[in-house]
Amino acid sequence: MSAVLTPGANTPLTSTRVTVEVAAAKQLDVSALLLAANGKVRSDADLIFFNQPQGPGVGYSTSGISVETAAVPADVDRIVITASLDDASAVFAGTEPTATVRDSATGAVLATFTPPRLSQETALVVVELYRRGTEWKLRAVGQGYANGLAGIATDFGVSVDEDEPTPTATPAPTLTLVTPVRQPPVQQQPIQPPPPVQPPAPAPAQSGWIPASVAMPEPERVQETWQLPDPNGPVPGSGFGPPAPAPQQGYSAPVPGYAAIPAPSSVPAQSPVPTSVPTPAPAGLGTGKVTLDKGRVSLTKGGSVSLVKNGQALLSSVRMGLGWEPAYGGRDIDLDASVIAFDSHRKELEKVWFMNLKAFNASIQHAGDNLTGDGAGDDEAITVHLQSLPQKVTGLVFTVNSFSGQRFTEVAKAYCRLLDATTGAELVRFDLTHAEPHTGVLMCKLVRMQTGEWVMTALEQYVDSKTVRGMVKAAANSL
Repeated sequence: MSAVLTPGANTPLTSTRVTVEVAAAKQLDVSALLLAANGKVRSDADLIFFNQPQGPGVGYSTSGISVETAAVPADVDRIVITASLDDASAVFAGTEPTATVRDSATGAVLATFTPPRLSQETALVVVELYRRGTEWKLRAVGQGYANGLAGIATDFGVSVDEDEPTPTATPAPTLTLVTPVRQPPVQQQPIQPPPPVQPPAPAPAQSGWIPASVAMPEPERVQETWQLPDPNGPVPGSGFGPPAPAPQQGYSAPVPGYAAIPAPSSVPAQSPVPTSVPTPAPAGLGTGKVTLDKGRVSLTKGGSVSLVKNGQALLSSVRMGLGWEPAYGGRDIDLDASVIAFDSHRKELEKVWFMNLKAFNASIQHAGDNLTGDGAGDDEAITVHLQSLPQKVTGLVFTVNSFSGQRFTEVAKAYCRLLDATTGAELVRFDLTHAEPHTGVLMCKLVRMQTGEWVMTALEQYVDSKTVRGMVKAAANSL
């Protein structure tokens, strides 16, 4: 009996030779991409389509994409089947294609999938065949693109050259498969933090203006006091964001190394001036630095904890576990846990999610997709080997998306927790308490401090996006 799949659902392949047919009321171009474990093609030869119809274990014909799993190279982790519209001006709205997977030997239907509710998409990742140990499985995807096959190909690492329009007849199709398309989105330029502002020199000693007897701080010390007033903003000392403006004379905010001095007009000439004023704790860390010294920490939105215990930074492997349940006895909800890695300029380095389970030589590993949230404990988990991360990785933002499209108001008991991956001991826990009607949420961030330690901050910031692809800008802004 064949399986009828819904978005995100998977089923085992019961045949080693299958054919994937994709049909719609409009003319389609069907292709396949062979992806390595990093979610990218190994070379442009891994795009299989009508101008390049043969690859190792994969072939193109007018009847569909044929796959012989036993002949697929061991370093190919997934085979993505795509469909794009032959008419570049058309969209998929109202013309949702159907993928039919057959046993190549018998013609028996193994599974079918029709993506729901398409709109302005001109190309789709329809289904994917992927390895699970020694077996192969089929997953329904239905991820849409508005810039044709070129957008999909670029996303998976294929070099795409756009043809220049000419007044003559249209040339034969090349590797792009499409007429000229919009340029891919421009990468966000790195945000360079401005140089730290040096504290003002002490005012000349006179009646009513007396500097504190504290040594002038070193410039490095000033750099470590960067902070933003937004409680969801960067953790002080992380290197993200601009420095706070230096206080001016006559203001009550303290300058390191100086006493707080009232305005001259309000201070009698004989009034003594205090020589030491307590410096407030950095924003987001409460009245003192929260560490793991007293055991597990429960965070609320905007709260932070430094991964330090007994004066030592935690530099071992940690696991981020995420869990949820359908609210009010509703239908299964397919949430996806992901993590986005950034450098110190908020530039995206990698995304680890159900379509790319590893990054940085497996320094970050996703345990795999959970389609329903069934069962006790964590539904999805991501392990981070902190000591193995490249130094350029300075920020990790953990996200959860509703791939099945339900809002988080339909989700109950959603939480994230940080565990010691070696012992399984829970270190930090954060429960979503005020769900909002959106399909994505930034759960928390891990930021590498200049001292080498990591600080976790609970975010609970909602975004409308069913996959992590739409979370990158908001995640960058949270650092």
